[in-house]
Amino acid sequence: MQTAEKRSLQDWATFLGHAEIPVLARTAQDLADLRKNEELLSARNVSRVVLRDPLMTVKLLHYLQQHKHKRQSAEVIQVEQAVLMLGMDPFYNNVHPQPAIETLLEGQPEALENLMRVIQRAQRAANYAVEWAIRLNDMHFDEVYIAALLHDLAEFLLWCFAPEDMLQIRNAQQNDKSLRSRAAQEMVLGFHISALQLLLAQQWSLPTLLASLMDDAHAQQVRVRNVVLAVNLARHSANGWDDAALPDDYQEISELLHLPVAQVIATLRPAEPAAK
Repeated sequence: MQTAEKRSLQDWATFLGHAEIPVLARTAQDLADLRKNEELLSARNVSRVVLRDPLMTVKLLHYLQQHKHKRQSAEVIQVEQAVLMLGMDPFYNNVHPQPAIETLLEGQPEALENLMRVIQRAQRAANYAVEWAIRLNDMHFDEVYIAALLHDLAEFLLWCFAPEDMLQIRNAQQNDKSLRSRAAQEMVLGFHISALQLLLAQQWSLPTLLASLMDDAHAQQVRVRNVVLAVNLARHSANGWDDAALPDDYQEISELLHLPVAQVIATLRPAEPAAK
């Protein structure tokens, strides 16, 4: 899909809506290893592998939405529940962990490296979100975890299918530290990635609750606020713990959790190395 021609938001939504979602090669290997070991093969262990890979996670949820029973009224967000509902053989036979991201980005090492950073950032955001959800007595903290994990889904996919554009956005921001993400994305792509995210959620008929938890426009709700702040913290701290945006993050997290800012900082920031 990567060409010199600029494609519209709707063009990208249509293309990505029909593209085979790529996954990490490690995910495919770990799932294959589980299938060979009857003692370890279980919905819980399969779900643990799936949840390490946000693209495999959305691939499973997308498949389930496409093939849900007519009498199924409740939407499924939890990955382990999704695997149980499908059954082990249907899962392995129909939710294929391919193509591999590494194969798709062969010859694009810089794009692959940046995509891996974004995935690791999403994993950190999910861990922050679930920790805060538990502190807030959210009984369905696993939903918050998945929402944070998939919050930047469209960004993952564009790194896979438009690596040159994504590198152009990254380089523009590195060359101009004052350039905001939205401005850089609109300059290169002609639209903001969050708009593509919303279109994909609708196009794939992702569970309504999941889509709302991933939508920053609903940030007045506590659960969405949790997700947004977790994603922001993961994004800003990835630039280093001296990032200029972090003080505002700490203040907002302290308000969410009803904790002093100093306690939030002490909990989040890594310990300073001991002086020699």
